[in-house]
Amino acid sequence: MKMKIDCVWEHNGNDSILYASNFVGAFTRGASKEEAIRKMPEEIRRYQLWLNETPLDDYDVEIVQEKESDLQIRDADSDVLFATEERPLTAEEYQYLKSLAMKSAEDFYALYLSFPDKQKSVLPYRETFYGSVPRTAQEMYQHTKNVNEYYFSEIGVETDNEGTIVSCRARGFEALESIDGFLSLEAVTGSYGERWSVRKVLRRFIWHDRIHAKAMYRMGIQTFGADAIPDLFRFAQ
Repeated sequence: MKMKIDCVWEHNGNDSILYASNFVGAFTRGASKEEAIRKMPEEIRRYQLWLNETPLDDYDVEIVQEKESDLQIRDADSDVLFATEERPLTAEEYQYLKSLAMKSAEDFYALYLSFPDKQKSVLPYRETFYGSVPRTAQEMYQHTKNVNEYYFSEIGVETDNEGTIVSCRARGFEALESIDGFLSLEAVTGSYGERWSVRKVLRRFIWHDRIHAKAMYRMGIQTFGADAIPDLFRFAQ
């Protein structure tokens, strides 16, 4: 049996990010569209394992939307709004996507806590246009946690980055849910001219967690050994 994966392709020249719109937060990167497409079936297989689902044997990747960007795609910068992310949410959809975003935060926090030394890393220092790339578990955790206020503020929700990644994200959702008609909020233009919606915020949390969870896990096994760090996101399976 073959499963269709609807993908949004965001690119800057050849550098590409491919997002699976029907597996929220799943993504691949590549130096070309073809490379990103080749990686997608394995990403979906691991994503389904993360959700304790049984992966299928075959996947059919179809690009349903394209966005040419002038951002640094190779550094996972992104500003795309999926066409499907402009639709209102049902209560059931929202609860499901929220549960994924909270599971992702909980697993990310557990991964971080598993590190025997959160300041140790074998990774070299690396600079990008946006500053130093996080290289220790502490730096990766703080960076990932601290998008909370930013993401929510883009859709007009006031919150903060205090506490753990789990607690601050949960407070953000509580603040969102206090807004009348929050399931039907229209997409808005936020910082830097980027378009945001409630659906996009939910997707961005899971996507951003996966980027840095993968980097943290790989750094951890390089630094401490494969047996020292739990594979909570199923990246190695």
